[in-house]
Formats: sequence, C-alpha cells, structure tokens
Amino acid sequence: MTTGKSSTSSATADGGDISTFRGQDRALRADRLGTGGLLLSVLAATAPLMVVAGVMPTTFAVMGIEGQPLLFVLLGAVLVLFGVGYAEMSRHVHNAGAFYAYISRGLGGTAGASAALVALVAYNALQAGIYGIFGFEVSGLFSTYADLQVAWWIPALAAVLVVGTLGRLKIDVNARVLGVLLVIEVALVVIFDVAAVADPAKEGLSLHAFNPDTLGGAGVGTALCFCIAAFLGFEQAPVYAEETSRPHVLVPRVMFLAVGGVAVFFALSCWALTVAAGPSRIVGVSQKQSAGLLFHLTESRLGGTFTDVLHVLFVTGMFAAMLSFHNVVARYAFAMGREGLLPSAFGRTTGSSGAPGTGSLLQTAVSAVIVVVFALVDDKPTGDPTEPVLHLFTWFGNIGALGVIVLMAAASVSVIVFFARRGSAGAQAWRLVTSALAGSALTVIAVYTVKDFDVLVGAGPDSALSWVLPGIIGLAVLVGLAQGLFLRARNPEAHARIGLGNEAFQLEKAAAETP
Repeated sequence: MTTGKSSTSSATADGGDISTFRGQDRALRADRLGTGGLLLSVLAATAPLMVVAGVMPTTFAVMGIEGQPLLFVLLGAVLVLFGVGYAEMSRHVHNAGAFYAYISRGLGGTAGASAALVALVAYNALQAGIYGIFGFEVSGLFSTYADLQVAWWIPALAAVLVVGTLGRLKIDVNARVLGVLLVIEVALVVIFDVAAVADPAKEGLSLHAFNPDTLGGAGVGTALCFCIAAFLGFEQAPVYAEETSRPHVLVPRVMFLAVGGVAVFFALSCWALTVAAGPSRIVGVSQKQSAGLLFHLTESRLGGTFTDVLHVLFVTGMFAAMLSFHNVVARYAFAMGREGLLPSAFGRTTGSSGAPGTGSLLQTAVSAVIVVVFALVDDKPTGDPTEPVLHLFTWFGNIGALGVIVLMAAASVSVIVFFARRGSAGAQAWRLVTSALAGSALTVIAVYTVKDFDVLVGAGPDSALSWVLPGIIGLAVLVGLAQGLFLRARNPEAHARIGLGNEAFQLEKAAAETP
C-alpha cells in the first residue's frame, strides 16, 4: 500500500531519507522486553495492593455481597475466554495500538478510529484517577508520620513529573522499576494471606464466600463492575508487541499468565479477608473500616511495623500502576500518530531510548491539567477536603473501566469477523465460540456499568453524573466514528492504513525505493 506523497518522492520535504522518516523513528525498538519484563509491565497495572486494600473493601461495603471471592473466579473465567481469541489475534497483528488495531482489522478502519479514541480517553482517565488517590494517600503519610500537612495535589503533581520522566526512558528500564515495586507489594499481600489463614476469625477457615448462594440479590451486576476493574492491565500485553523479540509467542503467553495469575491471586486474597474478619462479619466490618480494612486486619496479626510498611507499599504500588498506564497511553498515542489519527509528531520515537516521547508528553500534560483542575476546586463549600480527590479517583477510574470493557466487547466481535473473513472460521471455530461467549458477558457487564453508574461513583440516582460521566465514553465513540468517516471520504489511503501500524510504512518504504 502506498500513499500519493510517499510513492512520488524518496525524500521528505527537509531532505531527509524516507527510510528514516517512514522507518526507524516510526517503529518502536524491538527486543526490549522478554517474558519477564512484559509480564511485570502488564501486572503492575493491576495494582494488587490497591485492589486488596481499596477495591475489595469498597465492594463488600457498598454491595453487601459476601461472595466477592467467587466473583473473581467467574470474571477470571470470562476473561480467559476473551483472551483465547484476543491472543490468537496477537499472532496476526503486532501493533502498539492493540485494541483499536484488532478492531480495525475485523470491523474496519472507521470502527478502529472510534476504538482508538475510546482507548486514549479510557487509559488517560484511569491514569488520572490514580493520581488522585496517590496524592491523597501520600498526604496522609506526611500527616501521620511527619506531622506535616501537605495538600494532596502537591505529591500528585510531583508524581506526574516523575512518571513523565520515566516514560521517556527505555521500556526495559521501566520494566525493572515496575518489577521491583510489584514483587514487594505481592509479597506483602501473600504474607497477610498466610497470616489470615493461620489466625482466622471465630468462624474458622470457612469456604462460605465461594458458595453460589452468596451471590443472590440485585447487586451482583454492579459488584461485577467493581471487580472487573481489578483485572485491568492484563489486556495491555499486545500494546508492547512491537518491543518484544517474538510477539507471536510472548504476547499470548503473558496474557494467560497474567489473567490466570490475577484471578487466582485476587480470589485467594479476597477469601483471606473474609477468613480474617469472618464471612458473616465481612460486610459490616468493611462498612466500618472502609479502605482501612486491610490495615486493621494486619495490625492485629502482624503488628504496627508491618502495617506501616504496608501503608508505604500501598503508595508505591499505585506509582507502579501509574507508570504502567502512562506507558500504555504513550504507545496508543504513538500508534495513532503513525496512522494519521493524531498529528504525525506523535508517531515518532525519541532519541536513543526508542520511547514514544511525544505521546509521553501528551499523557503528562493531560494528567497535570486534570490534577490542577481538581486542585482548584479543593475548597468546595461542603468543607470536606477529601471530596475533590475522591471524586477524581472514583469518577475517572470508572470512566476508564467502562471504556476498557466496551473495547473488550468490541474486540471479541472483531475476532469473530476477522477469522470469518479470512475463511478460517472452521479451523478457528472453538476460538470464535469463546469470543462470542466472552463478548456477550462483557456486553452485559458494560450495560450494568452504565445502568448503575450512580452507585459506582457514589452519586444519587437522579444525579446528572449518572449519564454525564459514562457519556464521555459515548462521546469518544461518536467523535472517533466521525473522524473515521471523514478520513474515509477525504483520505481513503490513510483510512486503509488504520490498524496496519509499522507494516504500512514498511510497504511505503519498499514502494518508494522501487525504481
């Protein structure tokens, strides 16, 4: 495939060779990540300690469902089904645009353009939300251990700068940072799990939380929305495909290791919470302790020093998640810039690091603006200083989660169409069935997420937030579709290139060099 400009000239306007303009700086550096580095980069986004200390107590408290550990098992099964087709697509498509590249290959460039904007909005929202809770927790550490009153937005903005700096370094350097932080926080959670099993509440080592009867009631759909956010990150493996030596092998391997490991780890850790508090008391204790549940349970079993360390690692775990999401956003922006969905400056790598520097700057700027905006409303008339930061975390976190759920559902459909169009539906029949099952389940979860958005963000049923916030994802879908239709009408060659990634530019280079 060629474009008019590249097929008629072998040099750029400034005299540079097309192989540089269309080749080296348009591709991410290969061989940066092996299985370990890729797995650590992906798992860091799941923020294990943040899920165990934050998501799980919140779900117990808000939804009142004792069987939350079983929900992690069920969601793990759904996401394994999703991963079967998603992983098979990764063998055929190697593009930092991941979700939107897969969707464009199956459903066309216009759908791909829409998915690209949804992904950019969703992952930026997830990143910004974590900055809020990070700043809040660091501020609390200063108050508790140094007797200093530090506004939450100061550590949040400092983190924006540090993450932005790291995001411009080599991805293998980032992987090492993420790996150290991840291993430490997982080790601490495992220590708690062992302590809970060794010293259970009066009800003993009860498996009541895995009883299907515990999932009765109207809150199960909404509880699924809470819990699926804990898995976000495993789907990022294909984003790094261009930076691995054997993407067709490493990406599927890492995806299944990630989703399987996350499901087992969270199910067991959530069960450990019920064992430590008692299955019949877990809801009441969670409502009383809120996000302090884990620390309350560790202090009585492992002492104050361990709990203090856990508080600190709670913060570093959030930092690891922020860095992971930052890297993903930067690579989505890079892929979009390379394919004409963002200005071309975003589609170039930076210096010797080979990192998508302009995309990294974009994510840093977006996060800084969001933090500053919420900091400016830190003196709300309610007098509650935590209100802006907690809104930042809950609003943006749920916007991002909704966006990723929608992308996963669309990707499941795209897998089916992709292989059917290639005439391999028969050979891939079982993968298409798993994709259909996963897509149906994810669609149901997306519907529940929109329906109960007021519960997820803590707003009243009549609040405008219940439609304004999920409407951001809807708007991204529509604007992306409009951009795709515009490209198809005005620049069909650029439209045809959506989802091809570096393959398109290699074809252009070959065409330009052909006499």
